[in-house]
Amino acid sequence: MKRLAALSLLPLIAACAPTVAQTALETRQVTAPHNPILSDGADYTTDPAPLVVGDKFYILTGRDMAEPGVNDFIMPEWQMLETSDPKSGQWTHYPHFVKPNDVFKWATPGRAYAAQIVQGPDKKFYLYAPVMQQGSTNKDGFAIGVAVSDSPTGPWVDAHPSGPVISQSYPVANDIQNIDPTILVDEDQRIYLYWGTFGRLKGVELEADMVTFKGKPVDVNTLTGFFEAPWIFKRKGTYYMAYAGNKAGPDSECTEAVYYACIAYGTAKSPLGPWTYRGVMLDPVSSTTSHPGIVEYKGEWYIAYHNADAKNGGHFRRSVALDKFTWDDSVSPPAIELVETTKAPPPAPVPTRNLAPAARIVASNSPVPVQYWIKALNDGKVREAPLPPDTWGTWSPNNPKQQWVVYQWEQPLKFNGSRLYFWGDQPAGSGIGVAPPKAWHLEYWSDTDNKWTPISAQYPTATLNTFNEVAFPTVTTRCLRAVFDASTDGKSYAAVAAQEWEALYPKPVLVEAADTKLAASATCVPSE
Repeated sequence: MKRLAALSLLPLIAACAPTVAQTALETRQVTAPHNPILSDGADYTTDPAPLVVGDKFYILTGRDMAEPGVNDFIMPEWQMLETSDPKSGQWTHYPHFVKPNDVFKWATPGRAYAAQIVQGPDKKFYLYAPVMQQGSTNKDGFAIGVAVSDSPTGPWVDAHPSGPVISQSYPVANDIQNIDPTILVDEDQRIYLYWGTFGRLKGVELEADMVTFKGKPVDVNTLTGFFEAPWIFKRKGTYYMAYAGNKAGPDSECTEAVYYACIAYGTAKSPLGPWTYRGVMLDPVSSTTSHPGIVEYKGEWYIAYHNADAKNGGHFRRSVALDKFTWDDSVSPPAIELVETTKAPPPAPVPTRNLAPAARIVASNSPVPVQYWIKALNDGKVREAPLPPDTWGTWSPNNPKQQWVVYQWEQPLKFNGSRLYFWGDQPAGSGIGVAPPKAWHLEYWSDTDNKWTPISAQYPTATLNTFNEVAFPTVTTRCLRAVFDASTDGKSYAAVAAQEWEALYPKPVLVEAADTKLAASATCVPSE
């Protein structure tokens, strides 16, 4: 009875939240001629949650603060972007919008994960925020709190000061990580909340107080490849659920590499489903994670997402971008057409000896295991602390004695050198994990002899995390093959991995990138 009495007071607590004096928020004016919105590397924004209030267009974002080479989500606070015209590129940036422990006294500092602000039926604004619960005894300490304000820019007051509205032990025991909340206030003023990650998605209706469960949560398991980052919205009577999907494979419409995500979506006739998968609306971006936020503004539809395209950006230094998208109303339910992303104009091409970007690729382990991405070999990027899809790799339970990779060009070209940047997690001589190869060499395809011919040269001992360079007399060929003799301890063989393989022309020239979706031929057969 005491518990019921406490719950019955929740609407009163939310509605009568005390007024809090707000210190003026720091702001700066930003001109963003292209995506990402903040591109100078001074502030990294992530997990966008757009909100439209009258003529104002807001984007709530997190803040990435991982140092270069640190593979962790260092996210201590939320930021806000505001504009009256997203097409103008003129934004007001609130760099220090709110911190978790400033609002939720039961939360630890840091871990300000993907949050969303919605306007409730009472016209107040509600911030749904995943934070880490202080002193939690749950297996996973992430929990979702709700704060309330009279304005989208605060000040914010905890709408449920006794603690989180969702955790692994409250109000219903669960075993998921309770993050990534998304909220829909329907046309009939009923409220629906979804949340979840790592392939687990839950949804529930909320009471009018915006914090109390109304009924039991439902589990959603019909959205193909769901991984995280749900976003619910409604258009013309149909409910849509966009999300980060990671169903991976060489023939996947979503992603080749499991660490990367597309934005897929499903539809339903009612806010709690059942949900039907409909397809992909945004291809993988430059960051491994992807996170959608979708709104309509003045008759046009926008998707906010993040990528790694800002200055010195990366998988843990992400930045928010914004693009319009369109609908196909000729089908039922209306389909979301694939988003055409926009970005800064590329820099003027610079002559280079490296012709690898113009090559198609195939490897002895094609199709490459889904944790790796073969096109990483010639993307021109070497990272201090790469994630698996930033490399081509061969790891398997039973690694073979030898592996190879082939580059193929559309016409014969001259080469007199090559550079390979190996990656590994084991030292030379290991028979497990990923280690530098025991030996390596190059071969070129001879159209005259119709076979691979070894290139005679002094090959350096394979060393990790640096370019291993070799020079040789000029050869003319359509195909080069790098062959790797695996590291071994005499009992088993380690895998091989490389971040980059450069094929060097005798002098710098301008290079046009090839379509890496078309594989090379293992025997240098010309493409049709």
